[in-house]
Amino acid sequence: MLRKIAFTMYPVIDVDRALAFYEGTLGLTRGSHGHQDGQWWVEYDLPGGGCFALTNATPSKPSEAAGGTVGFEVEDLDALVTDLKGKGVTFRSDIIVTPVCRMAVCVDSEGNSLLLHQLKTGARG
Repeated sequence: MLRKIAFTMYPVIDVDRALAFYEGTLGLTRGSHGHQDGQWWVEYDLPGGGCFALTNATPSKPSEAAGGTVGFEVEDLDALVTDLKGKGVTFRSDIIVTPVCRMAVCVDSEGNSLLLHQLKTGARG
């Protein structure tokens, strides 16, 4: 029986470039990680729960149209979008507004889509 999502993983091509993006640009802190023969696995445990991982050890290739998108919950969407645009991050949409949330889609250094999500005050998530 399924218990929870253990992690969400994105494939990367250039590990150093991807680590610079996720750690330097997004500010994530590296958790469990390792490599062998040039194949990397890097995890980021998020403060509110969940684990995001990067790897170049699978045959999968990065793609913004791969069928899956990681959605990161953020505290201040407007400030983050402004900050990331200032760092040269490409956005695929303006801020999208729904009855319960606001979100924007950007692309990481490898070409994977990231959804930045902020629940509206009083909404459950």
